[in-house]
Amino acid sequence: MRQKDIYLVNLNPSMGSEQRGLRPGVIISGNAMNDNFNICIVCPISSKIKNYKGCLVLKKNAANGLDQDSEIITFQVRAISKDRLIQKIGEITSDELAVIKKGLMEIMTY
Repeated sequence: MRQKDIYLVNLNPSMGSEQRGLRPGVIISGNAMNDNFNICIVCPISSKIKNYKGCLVLKKNAANGLDQDSEIITFQVRAISKDRLIQKIGEITSDELAVIKKGLMEIMTY
């Protein structure tokens, strides 16, 4: 698993308003972390596009492997066990990763 990979992840159980269920998630943790720890940092992906500030809308395509246009929910970022990663389905581009990083910086300041 590498930074920018999109995996089907199992986010159950969850609490409160956390994203839940079997859903795509993009790995945003750096590859040094991904190679050396049993956890990784992901942003969940939702097919319910709400155009939240700081989030990224992805158009479905062969590279990302999504079934429908979706939104990367940066404000739901979380560290998860690699045991929650079910299957790789695609990946995002370096430009899309840059947008996510910018969105993360924005949510850290407001």
